[in-house]
Amino acid sequence: MTEPGALEALISQQIVTAMKARDAERTGTLRLIKNALKNKAIEKRAPLTQAEGEQALASMIKQRRDSIEQFAKGNRPDLVAKEQAEIVVIEDFLPKALDEAGLATLVSEALAELAASLGHKPNPKEMGPAMKAVQAKLQAAGLRADGRLVSDLVKKSLAA
Repeated sequence: MTEPGALEALISQQIVTAMKARDAERTGTLRLIKNALKNKAIEKRAPLTQAEGEQALASMIKQRRDSIEQFAKGNRPDLVAKEQAEIVVIEDFLPKALDEAGLATLVSEALAELAASLGHKPNPKEMGPAMKAVQAKLQAAGLRADGRLVSDLVKKSLAA
């Protein structure tokens, strides 16, 4: 599934399957995903690569998490549940997210490599290069993680 447009084809197949199963919520979410990917492809004027498709899906998840936060503040549990269900469907098309323990290990490895290249232990002022090193390590491993969690772990490691 590395050729351009493969993700869109997979989602189209999933839409048909969900429609046959009469799963209205899943069908609706899959259509949202397909439209978002199609809009990105139109914006780019070329089919999306696997990485670009995953990035678009990750941004959809981030939007939904922000919405969940707002709906929770507004005391709307029905909308919170709907957004959470959409996140579950979207995550089916992304690589497995790294858990906090695995991410902490990856952060410490990346910071150790950065310290070796800098010649000293990175300090909190070097947050940018530290985040770039962690993100590069995540991408090289083909993994993904929540950006806030990565940022918090890097800050904690740099402060220690």
